[in-house]
Amino acid sequence: MSMTEIIRFFQDGGLFMIPIGIILIIGLAIVVERFVFLANAKKLNRSSFDKIIALLQKRDYQGALNLGKSSDAPVARIISAGLIRMSQSARREDIESAMEEGVMEAVPRLERRTGYLATLANIATLLGLLGTIHGLSSAFSAVAAADPSEKAALLSASIAVAMNATAFGLFTAIPLLLAHSMIQSRTLEIIDSLEMAGVKCLNIITNAQEIGTRQRASDTNPAKQ
Repeated sequence: MSMTEIIRFFQDGGLFMIPIGIILIIGLAIVVERFVFLANAKKLNRSSFDKIIALLQKRDYQGALNLGKSSDAPVARIISAGLIRMSQSARREDIESAMEEGVMEAVPRLERRTGYLATLANIATLLGLLGTIHGLSSAFSAVAAADPSEKAALLSASIAVAMNATAFGLFTAIPLLLAHSMIQSRTLEIIDSLEMAGVKCLNIITNAQEIGTRQRASDTNPAKQ
């Protein structure tokens, strides 16, 4: 399609082509921002998780906590929340609860603006239909005053022009819905990885606590003195 045909397509579609075009631009901006954000979040999570796991295995809890506080990775903040709670209570349930709260705090940032894509897609579709209805209404009004021999040809041309708005609305809505589905899938994947990372770190912490408890019990056992 040449640039001239594109311009004519927009001109024939009527005024409703303008808001649909604005929705397309806004939707594409959200799609790009979300893909970049989620890709960075996934990369940061993987890097921070590897560093924190190494520190936890060495029982360097303070180092892991400092890393969690200084990192922007969601997984780092979740694990640091568990370590902070561990300094207050050694119970596994309390540490797990703190990590779950960290996940709940991270989820809104991961899902931010994603829901707008489905809404924008629906609005674009409805605006396209509204533009077509408006175009058909104008077409029938024009045909009513036309010469009878020209009515059929004029009506056919007017209907073809009026359908431009619906076509553009669907052209906008379909990619936005596909992007919405893909972004949701990536978001759920990251959330699942956060929960899995929290469980792994929790197991390392509690296993270390159990080993330390057994060692202390063994050191204080009179039979071994």
